[in-house]
Amino acid sequence: MFDKILIANRGEIACRVMETAQSMGVSCVAVYSDADAAAKHVQMADEAVHIGGPAPADSYLKGDVIIQAALNTGAQAIHPGYGFLSENPDFVDAVQAAGLTFIGPSADAIRKMGLKDAAKVLMEKAGVPVVPGYHGDNQDPEHLAGAADAIGYPVLIKAVAGGGGKGMRLVERPEDFATALDSARGEARTAFGNDAVLVEKFVAKPRHIEVQVFGDGTHAVHLFERDCSLQRRHQKVIEEAPAPGMTSEMREAMGQAGVRAAEAIGYKGAGTVEFIVDASDGLRPDRFWFMEMNTRLQVEHPVTEAITGIDLVEWQLRVAAGESLPKKQDDLAISGHAFEARLYAEDVPKGFLPATGTLTHLVFPDNCRADSGVRAGDTISPWYDPMIAKVVVHGSTRAIALETLNRVLQQTEVAGTVTNLAFLGALTRHEGFASGDVDTGLIGRDLETLVQEPEPSDVTAVAAAMTALDLVDVRPETGFSLWAPLHRAVQLSRCDDVLDLDVQVDGPDRQIWQIGENRVVAERTAGRWMLNGTPMPRVAAHNGTLTVFTDYGQSFDVIDPLDRDTSATGDTNVIEAPMPGLVKAVFATAGQTVQKGDRLAILEAMKMEHSLLAARDGIVAEVLVEDGSQVEAGAALVRLEEEA
Repeated sequence: MFDKILIANRGEIACRVMETAQSMGVSCVAVYSDADAAAKHVQMADEAVHIGGPAPADSYLKGDVIIQAALNTGAQAIHPGYGFLSENPDFVDAVQAAGLTFIGPSADAIRKMGLKDAAKVLMEKAGVPVVPGYHGDNQDPEHLAGAADAIGYPVLIKAVAGGGGKGMRLVERPEDFATALDSARGEARTAFGNDAVLVEKFVAKPRHIEVQVFGDGTHAVHLFERDCSLQRRHQKVIEEAPAPGMTSEMREAMGQAGVRAAEAIGYKGAGTVEFIVDASDGLRPDRFWFMEMNTRLQVEHPVTEAITGIDLVEWQLRVAAGESLPKKQDDLAISGHAFEARLYAEDVPKGFLPATGTLTHLVFPDNCRADSGVRAGDTISPWYDPMIAKVVVHGSTRAIALETLNRVLQQTEVAGTVTNLAFLGALTRHEGFASGDVDTGLIGRDLETLVQEPEPSDVTAVAAAMTALDLVDVRPETGFSLWAPLHRAVQLSRCDDVLDLDVQVDGPDRQIWQIGENRVVAERTAGRWMLNGTPMPRVAAHNGTLTVFTDYGQSFDVIDPLDRDTSATGDTNVIEAPMPGLVKAVFATAGQTVQKGDRLAILEAMKMEHSLLAARDGIVAEVLVEDGSQVEAGAALVRLEEEA
């Protein structure tokens, strides 16, 4: 076994790898950018090495700097985590050329699975079913259109070097093919530097089911399947294992297909073989097809660990150190059911816009596994993925596990930034998801319902107001002024609403609150406040913002009557940056006539591109930035002429 390894990653996955490695007696070296100098993974590590600026290209993607850090610290191996350099075969070659061990598959295996079209040809030869489609080299538009006709509409155009839904377009009619092809190629060229595409049959009721495989370079086993069908814009939201409705016959077929895929390329380490499944007639062993192989540890690996009792990172270290597979296929079994929910800092009502902010409060309940790379006091950086945590639960049955997830999400406490907690909670209560009737289109079909933000109750508002007026830990003398009950008032704002609350303090243990026409009685019994007979929820306060931990967290701001901002009028003349980021492209020019909804610029932040649109019809008066500009949140980018 290694004495010391370097982890070429950051955040949640770096912390996850360290936990297992350190428990095995292996010292860990962290690497960090300027933005991560005080990050959790840096604090957890036995040693830490600074590797560059906050942009990934200046730090976590600098393979030569990372390899030198490993050599300088005496590390014997490098664990890549996921993302960044984890599936870069040139990095693997460089690691090995430096005399170090790469904790993962060979460069050859990564290359064979790196391009989707070549991988599918290889899988066909290995006897793994592939989706009907065209994966050839001829990229002539007429040839591709003819292939689509032969496959039969609807079809998917997919970037050969794609991932994360980029370079992918659904085409339902022949007359739409040319436009969709141009759009997919343009996005693929920008994202991957490769505009080659493939064309596949679109599956009517698709489910995304993947098989966890593990190899030692010669032999492989599978650790059963995960269902990742609950997606939004091809991004996974909640994953589970095993897949609901899975039959033993189909599990055997899919598992063996995964093993054949791994053994066909001499796979070493943890990998995932992803399949698209046609669930229009239930789960059948003749209705699944290979999509791609992820030659690394997956984000959702904890659900597999939960149902098998296997630590996949431990297996990675042991096999990379030269051991054979720790278990045979017959030694592996499924126990219970597990879910993983991805908790993000994002503004759901604003279209899931990634958010930043300092986490002033972060608490998870005891009955879950929370894999996180941040703590209370940490800042969600605009440079990286805005994940706060992966919340994982396990139960003896799917129904029990899902109910546990629902409760855990309700009990999770986050303050300092907006999150997708309420959205995740709504998914756990979705009737179709609860019954296991899930496909990749579920969220899209019911999005309007799922993104409805819960309205705060009167009790929630009173809990915030009690905290704002410091009336929670009251003293016996509190509540009387000149021998009469004390009356106080407070104004709270939430979004665009202003709430006026008034309280009559009858003494240290009783308060009568008025909010509009409604009344809330607060009484303290045995040291605990009850609001209209219900326990007062927990509240976190920071710099005038109060977060009440009910309904997935409700935030209020205390309004200072001497500091009311009367100037906010919703200016539609200026297009501003909604978050810090890089101006990727500017399409507006001075004097240009634009219409409401026209794309004026693209801002790159949180590893995603965001189109900034004109809020109204008008004429561009001034363009205030240029391509490549780094801007802060609220920075003016384009100004329109004043309306006549």
